[in-house]
Amino acid sequence: MEAEDPQGIHSLNKVNLKTYLGSVFPEIEKHADLTIKKFSVGQSNPTYYVKFGEKELVLRKKPPGKLLKGAHQVGREYKVMLALGRVNFPVPRMISYCPDTSVLGTEFFVMEYMKGRVVSWTFEGLTKEERRSGSFSAIETLAKLHKYNPAAIGLDDFGKKGGFCGRVLNTWTRQYNASADKDIPQMTELMKWLQQKLPEIHDETAVIHGDYSISNLMFHPNQGKILAVLDWELSTIGHPLMDFAYFCVPYHASQEYFLMQQASKEDVQQLFADLPTEDELIRYYCKLRGIPYPIPNWNFYLALNFFKLAGIVQGVYARSLQGNASSPYAAAYQSLVLPLINTALKLSKQGEMAPSLSPMTLSPSPKGKVILDQVTKIIKEELEPREMEYWNYVKSQKDPFCVVPIMDEWKAMAKKKGLWNLFLPGISGLSNVDYAHIAEQLGRSSIFSEVFNCSAPDTGNMEVLYMYGDEYQKKKWLQPLLNGEIRSAFCMTEPQVASSDATNMELTIIRDGDHYIVNGRKWWSSGAGDPRCKIGIVMGKTGSSQTAKHKRHSMIVVPFDTPGVRKIRDLQVFGYNDAPHGHSEMEFDNVRVPVANLILGEGRGFEIAQGRLGPGRIHHCMRSIGLAERAMEMMVKRGSERRTFGKRIIEHQVCQHQVAECRILINQSRLLTLHAAYMIDNCGAKGARKEIAMIKVAVPRMLCKVIDQAIQIHGGNGVCQDTPLAAWYSGARTLRIADGPDEVHLGGIAKLEIRDQLFKPKM
Repeated sequence: MEAEDPQGIHSLNKVNLKTYLGSVFPEIEKHADLTIKKFSVGQSNPTYYVKFGEKELVLRKKPPGKLLKGAHQVGREYKVMLALGRVNFPVPRMISYCPDTSVLGTEFFVMEYMKGRVVSWTFEGLTKEERRSGSFSAIETLAKLHKYNPAAIGLDDFGKKGGFCGRVLNTWTRQYNASADKDIPQMTELMKWLQQKLPEIHDETAVIHGDYSISNLMFHPNQGKILAVLDWELSTIGHPLMDFAYFCVPYHASQEYFLMQQASKEDVQQLFADLPTEDELIRYYCKLRGIPYPIPNWNFYLALNFFKLAGIVQGVYARSLQGNASSPYAAAYQSLVLPLINTALKLSKQGEMAPSLSPMTLSPSPKGKVILDQVTKIIKEELEPREMEYWNYVKSQKDPFCVVPIMDEWKAMAKKKGLWNLFLPGISGLSNVDYAHIAEQLGRSSIFSEVFNCSAPDTGNMEVLYMYGDEYQKKKWLQPLLNGEIRSAFCMTEPQVASSDATNMELTIIRDGDHYIVNGRKWWSSGAGDPRCKIGIVMGKTGSSQTAKHKRHSMIVVPFDTPGVRKIRDLQVFGYNDAPHGHSEMEFDNVRVPVANLILGEGRGFEIAQGRLGPGRIHHCMRSIGLAERAMEMMVKRGSERRTFGKRIIEHQVCQHQVAECRILINQSRLLTLHAAYMIDNCGAKGARKEIAMIKVAVPRMLCKVIDQAIQIHGGNGVCQDTPLAAWYSGARTLRIADGPDEVHLGGIAKLEIRDQLFKPKM
């Protein structure tokens, strides 16, 4: 911050401001000190730090003088931040808006002062790790903004619906022409190309920031995490990909652009060495929003943003000529106009964005290998030697659905070592390939995943809340789940319909004022038997029969202590109750749930389900491979210890063939699953649909076969309670039904393969 505006153009009338603030904060004494300092950042609406008594505030006002029509509407900034603050989006808290120009000469608003870090394009002041994690946090924040329904948060009248890119082109054409001081032929060429591309653009509508960049974000004081989004002057209802493309502008900007940010060539090179690649950000954004990768016409959105930037920069320069620019460097901006235009023209001549696959490696990353080794060591040295203590405790209890003390001991150890929530890339920093290797080790026992807070269905529910939940839902349910304080269930399958076709689901979620009324029955609600299970994510019907089939269903969080929620019974799998977590049949009888519990919005259930199931199936399959390896170990050990017909069982050729067949199946399944994980990392769950469906069929079949062969070699010992093989087999056979039966996945694989064969590009 600088102490005062050196030219006096943007200085404030302290007497008037003190009087105004006194009316806003009547509890503060009239003679309280008033301190004002102007922030040095910002080229548009002057912004000030204000301390009135002990109140720390930020004041943002419209600049004085002759301005371009429609620009500097601080009232709109106030309105959008007020609306977003009400739904817990990260913005400063709004305090008051003053349209009375007699107070400070122009309209202004006052908001809370937040303590964080505001940095430039160069991320100065952030560590290498914070630059990377902060970039992903910025994408998470932007994707969250784009998921809001404008009408649902009181912004339905905040802008026109549809045709946003065309309006941007027309508006900034007018703005540029109004402020241009000379003719630039390249700008005419660019305008023509943008106009020709408009008919190809798929229209979308969302609340957008309009100027979303690192310099308009406030970082946490000591974390690479976004604390608040600032400077909403250009916000409106518009095309979300314009917002996202603007954030990616630095990946394409010329050297002159960074020189204007007072960054050297060396600074820029180091910056991009520390940051995620543009492709990584695009993949992450597409994953969070559930949209296809690659983004069609991506270069159009980039070029249109560079065109808009050229118009903005020209306007800043024009204000310097008029003597009312906020930035002391505004006059130098003329040198940036042509490089911006040329960058946009360069993008216009490039081909469409193509899917780019990183070099295929199915091995864990260096970080993933370190964590894998740590997890494996704990399993071998701490968990497996004491596993029977866990099961013996469960068997000794009158109610087997209990909390096991040794599990709490193990979890505290894993949490202390930082081996916690490893399944969630945004928290662990691990890729799907990394975690796949870890999941294989966790799968050696059904209890090992919980030690590291990585057990289903909590993992899938946490992913849903992390990707699609709002701030209220994250604080109330995601954080306790991430902390391991509560457990959860996922309620989807219904007993009265064929749930393999999920559109058959009949449970209803009906709006009633500020609540939804949930009515229906679910079964195979895994985890609902656990005494720590406090919530269920329930999928049900919100739309009518006239609504599109895959837009009728929604997901809502139902606390299990809500009146009307009843556990009917614990279901058994081949006679096993799977205690202490279990699978329950649940009844929801006129259950009143606050509207705030609905995830993402009405009709978004299948969209959420697809985002949930992709990584989850990787986890299931790799855990299955870990269990298959353990069954294989038992098979060989048993065959080596027992003798028939004069030699060890393992020496009989038929048994050797069985061992060989099992090894082939296990290795095939592992490679197939790791490839699916690699495809999710590179193409998102939607782009990896075929690979995910293939492992969902292949791996449970493999596991059933391997356990069956192990049972065969164990003989009678394999089907009784003396070994875990029979229980393992019951779970393995269930996997061929859970998350969709084999037949559904086979049909999906076939359709995708036929499409790929018939419509593959000609060489």
